[in-house]
Amino acid sequence: MIQKIGNWGNYPVMDCDVEEYSPSVIHSNVPQIPRGMGRSYGDASLGAKVVSMLRLNCMLDFNPETGVLWAESGVTLSEILEVFVPRGFFLPVTPGTRFVSLGGAVAADVHGKNHHKEGSFCDHVEYIDLQVEDGRILRCSRIENAEWFDLTRGGMGLTGIILRVALRLKKIETSWIKQINIKVRNFEELCSLFEAHQGSTYSVAWVDCLAKGKKAGRGIFMIGEHASLSEIRQEGITQPFTSLKKKGLSIPFFLPEIILNNFTIRVFNFLYYHKQLKRKRVFLTPYEPYFYPLDSIFHWNRVYGKRGFVQYQFVLPFEGGAEAMQDILETIARRGFASFLTVLKTFGPQEGLLAFPMEGYTLALDFPVSPELFPFLTELDQKVQQAGGRIYLAKDARMSPEVFASTYGEKLSTFQKILARLLPGKSFQSALSQRLQLIQS
Repeated sequence: MIQKIGNWGNYPVMDCDVEEYSPSVIHSNVPQIPRGMGRSYGDASLGAKVVSMLRLNCMLDFNPETGVLWAESGVTLSEILEVFVPRGFFLPVTPGTRFVSLGGAVAADVHGKNHHKEGSFCDHVEYIDLQVEDGRILRCSRIENAEWFDLTRGGMGLTGIILRVALRLKKIETSWIKQINIKVRNFEELCSLFEAHQGSTYSVAWVDCLAKGKKAGRGIFMIGEHASLSEIRQEGITQPFTSLKKKGLSIPFFLPEIILNNFTIRVFNFLYYHKQLKRKRVFLTPYEPYFYPLDSIFHWNRVYGKRGFVQYQFVLPFEGGAEAMQDILETIARRGFASFLTVLKTFGPQEGLLAFPMEGYTLALDFPVSPELFPFLTELDQKVQQAGGRIYLAKDARMSPEVFASTYGEKLSTFQKILARLLPGKSFQSALSQRLQLIQS
């Protein structure tokens, strides 16, 4: 069925032939791309033919001794949390939204606030079942069909259809997070805090992207740990595990685009920065506000209006990265391209042929789509490229194939060669892969 669909950024929106997964869908003569919840931001799960995986939504087995969950790829992280948090287990890695499918998390090899310490999502995946272009279903792991496994983790859905995933969950005493918020005056102070707290399990910072001069890069640095039973009891909390909130504020329609502008975002940033009166605040919080602050607002992407928005996330290596990051932040503030949400994290080392993370700083920004935006992002591309960084494919909507090839380098070349050998029929393609000329002809 032809449908007009977009991903979470609502840019681009395309006419796609959408079909629910069945074992026979693999034999289509039209290149296809599997799609889960559509929570990538650009065109990663759009294409001429889209295969919806949401009907594969069963949890199949769980071993409480090892913490390994065996589930179909359409199961969402939210459903896993709902079932297993009350049993004392948590996701080993989680992105900033819980509304992501297991298959999508593997295909993008998503990362979270703990990458510097615990790696990416696929570092905790034991094995997957993958249906490839000739219809075979392969069990893929670091030992069995290892080449397929390496290609599929972070492979953006281009290797086949992920049917099932074995994920190793993390044991927790409580679902509460001991959170420490530290108010920082500038980017230099922010970098110092990241360096000083590399031993913390979770760390992230909100940044005021419009602050200038001595205030450039000011923000709120937030670290977190899973609270112990003794810690919550000291605060008089008797329930160790909180339940997911299924109801919340919802944006019922696309808001007028004029609502989000330089002035309103500047006011929001000022209020958000100054709402914390003390420099340091220590408190216990349910896990949802720490990991998923925006999930409490359903359809929050509609705030950006019908034209949508672009999330621009890049990573820069530690060596020289702080200076380059500060230059980018100063450029954004000077040019007045206001980002409603600006989030800074650090990464540790990362394996994977198309892996986005590298040891360094990563910044994510949300920009409303406008005619002036894309030339500006091309300028930022050049700064990222010159600093030895790269852009996150799961959130990209407009990078050029030249920048992509330059920044991913030999990793991309190796991926393309292996993909061409393992999938000569080029059965899996997306709008993103075609735009970036990812699949060799």
